[in-house]
Amino acid sequence: MRQQANELFSSRDIIQIFNNAFYLSYNTKLVLGGDEPLYKPLDQECPYHQIIFAHGFFSSALHEISHWLVAGESRRLQVDYGYWYEPDGRNQQRQAEFEKVEVLPQAIEWALSVSCGLEFDVSSDNLSGIVINRLAFKKKVYLQVLSLLKEGFSPRTTILLDACKKVYQTPDLTAESFEYQGMYQLV
Repeated sequence: MRQQANELFSSRDIIQIFNNAFYLSYNTKLVLGGDEPLYKPLDQECPYHQIIFAHGFFSSALHEISHWLVAGESRRLQVDYGYWYEPDGRNQQRQAEFEKVEVLPQAIEWALSVSCGLEFDVSSDNLSGIVINRLAFKKKVYLQVLSLLKEGFSPRTTILLDACKKVYQTPDLTAESFEYQGMYQLV
């Protein structure tokens, strides 16, 4: 049974899982942050790369990790991977651009969530903007998950999925792992 991310899932746990998996091999640490998430490559002030997640939320950590798992080597040398971010209030065009780049990271986040035994829902991250068709976005993320299951996850993603499955004692991922209420409306 999947759980909601609450006291049951400590941010310390995912920090330890991530850092055990990647600190030595990628000189990267998952770090508890404040109000805003941020990826900071190493610099003169800090000798390692930092994935900083917001408010200590377990699900925020998984989301930020997912972006790191998507980013290639050159992107991981740039603050926030060199991507733009536009906060709440995006118009229809900017929201479509946002969702286009979020499909893959959110599909990976979903897989990580399932590997931890957590519930997952997509985030359109635009609470004060235009009306969002969350079901359409969820369908894109769902289809991306199915594609990843068929084609295989990247090596880094596989390392973390396996580590999470081991710690949380969850089964291997299958298409059935991603069923949810309303899923049949998506297919």
